[in-house]
Amino acid sequence: MWSPALSLAWTFPRIGKIANRLFCAGRTVAHPGKECRRRQVRTAPPWRILFFGTDEFAQRVLEKLHPSRFLKTGKMLVEQLEVVTLPAIKSAELPVRKYALMSQIPVHDWPYFASNDYFDVGIIVSFGNLLSDTLIQQFPYGILNLHPSLLPRWRGPAPIFHTLIHGDQVTGVTIIQIRPTRFDVGPIVMQQECAVPPRCTTDELGVILAETGAEMLLLTLESLPELIKNTKEQSKEGITFAPKISVGMSWVNWQEQTREEIDQLYRAIGSRNGWSGFKRVVLKKDLSAADFYNGYLHPYFQKGSKVNQMATRFQTYKSERKTKAKLSKRTGLLLDVNNLNASIWCN
Repeated sequence: MWSPALSLAWTFPRIGKIANRLFCAGRTVAHPGKECRRRQVRTAPPWRILFFGTDEFAQRVLEKLHPSRFLKTGKMLVEQLEVVTLPAIKSAELPVRKYALMSQIPVHDWPYFASNDYFDVGIIVSFGNLLSDTLIQQFPYGILNLHPSLLPRWRGPAPIFHTLIHGDQVTGVTIIQIRPTRFDVGPIVMQQECAVPPRCTTDELGVILAETGAEMLLLTLESLPELIKNTKEQSKEGITFAPKISVGMSWVNWQEQTREEIDQLYRAIGSRNGWSGFKRVVLKKDLSAADFYNGYLHPYFQKGSKVNQMATRFQTYKSERKTKAKLSKRTGLLLDVNNLNASIWCN
């Protein structure tokens, strides 16, 4: 289960008498009007879906899923869609919450304790929290996880970052049934390869994989019972892990890393406008903003260099807004991903 943020495991607390009453089959907090009764499992659309997600990647998938209520034949594909996401802490809400509220999709805060017999299948995209077996078992078709890699390659919270930093030329999207206690180990429902465009950033690749994954998800829902029946376990070979991004991964050492390695790093942590923030840049010593003159390397680093000064230029960051860009001590430097020059590595 992928998340670009910290991946946290949630342990459900002991459930008292009050909470136990919420787990009466057939009655939920979200749907208190429904009586406790055993339901019949649906064998065809329309489906009732509970969507778990948080960030922009998940939002893009939700944006595709929400309006796709009907098949090309005119039959309904999705009868009910509701969302579980993290609680709003600041006014700047998470992308999934913001989109759901704007689109009038019912929203539930995580942790989600309600047990029910209402939803047919769960969908989890970039959520970053482990779900309990109790919760998973409430869905007749389980909970499907859309993961942006060709599992079992790049299991973990940062698959797109590791795809780029390791120079993979092929990636993809995998839809699996999730299992409790561990991320990204469930059986494969559907999988599709995608070429990695040359010199793309994490954001750019994320858009491509989200759109591909959303299309795959709709195809999965069209033939859900059949695909669930024919899932296959992940291969035990080729397993790699994509741990969460740490500060150490963004360190640049001009003398030890090749141009290709540094370029891959820039693409992996680059933003949409082509700029990347670094805490540490090393060229003979740790560099700081004082080592640059209006975007140029300090003359100390250009001694004896026959290269045109313009060729060794770090572009100055210009904010899209007409306000000065402020750099915190943590960030240190902003480098232009799209204007890297070979001469930098010659010093």
